[in-house]
Order: sequence, then C-alpha cells, then structure tokens
Amino acid sequence: MRASLVVPFIAATFLVFAPASPAQILITRDEVKHDESPALRDMAAAARSARVGKPLDKAPEEAAPVRSIPLPEGFKPLADPDMVLQQTASAAPADLAPTLLQNFDGIGEGVAGFFVPGAPPDTNGAVGLSQYVQWVNLSFAVYDKATTNLLLGPALGNTLWTGFGGPCEGNNDGDPMALYDKQADRWVLSQFVVRGPAPGGFGPNFLQCVAVSKTSDATGAL
Repeated sequence: MRASLVVPFIAATFLVFAPASPAQILITRDEVKHDESPALRDMAAAARSARVGKPLDKAPEEAAPVRSIPLPEGFKPLADPDMVLQQTASAAPADLAPTLLQNFDGIGEGVAGFFVPGAPPDTNGAVGLSQYVQWVNLSFAVYDKATTNLLLGPALGNTLWTGFGGPCEGNNDGDPMALYDKQADRWVLSQFVVRGPAPGGFGPNFLQCVAVSKTSDATGAL
C-alpha cells in the first residue's frame, strides 16, 4: 500500500509544476435553459400546418445566396484529360469500391418540396440503429434505413425547439450537427443562434441549441 501511495503524489507534483498548454485548459459554460418536448413527429406536423400559405424562411445572414461559380481563366477545360488521375492495372475501380447497400436521394432541390436556400449547404448526417438523419442548410429529415422511406421532414431546424421559447425556437440559423450516440442509443441534434439585436443583426450573445432524443427514435420525444 505504501508503494501505491507514491504514484498519485508523483502525478500530482507533475500536474502542479507542468505548464498547461491552451489545449489543456478546461472551459465550461452553464446552460441557459433546458426542457422536455412532445414527440418530434407531432411538433413537425403542427409546424407544417401553421406554415400553410406562408413563405419559407430566408437564408440566415451568415450564408451566401445560391449562385453558379464560373470557371476562372487558366483552369483545365472539362474536355481535356486529367493528368493527375490515378490509374491502376491491378484492379478495376469497381473492385476497390465498398459494397453499396442503399442508394437514395437525401435532402436536395425538389426532394419532398425542399429547396436549397443558401450556400454552402452545410450538409450533415448520421446513421442510427434503424434511421438516418440528414440536415441541409436550415432543414432536416429522418429516413428509415431498411426502406429508405422518408419518415419525417424536411422540417425547419428550429422545429426541434417548438414550445421551448427564446432564440432557439425563434431563430433558424443553420450550421447544423446531427450525431448518433451508439452507447446511449440517442440522437444529438444541434444548431447555433447568431442573429440578435446587435448592429448587423448578429449577437451580442451567441447560443448553441442542443436537442437529445429520449430513445433511438429520432421522431420521438426530445
């Protein structure tokens, strides 16, 4: 036992005298508010009913309008061969590709009435036990993995915080993150809030809105 007591003492001495790098400094922030919601499928249906006949949200100020990008002078014309394209004689490209299990259209122009409101699209998605959640620009959708059927959406991102109040419910600023926690079997969906009363329509306080599902069903309660 005496020998085991030496280890924490040495470790503690090292931590006290070793200079901390910026990456080792722990910074925490207290939450502003938390709450529980009804099932997301019910909130999304109510939001769709409330928006009938109303124009969709415009893209937030941080996103640029969608436009084509012309090819600058000096770039290789499309008809010319690619001089840096890798080639191999040992295997055909099809032999090197992974096996394709499912192939279907995600959120895109014209899919389920969706349109791309800004650039870049900030495309983000994650695969869960039985569902795939994708988030593009200001909207997200939930798909069934087995059938690829659209289970929910496309719905505006701030639908997740319906009834929550405050900037998370009132703003839909995008830059989304869709993650699946395999150990907890829960979805973690998040987007930030940048719009506010400060000059230019930003801030002064910025928020990160996080929604965590109660189960592995992304269309259920949060």
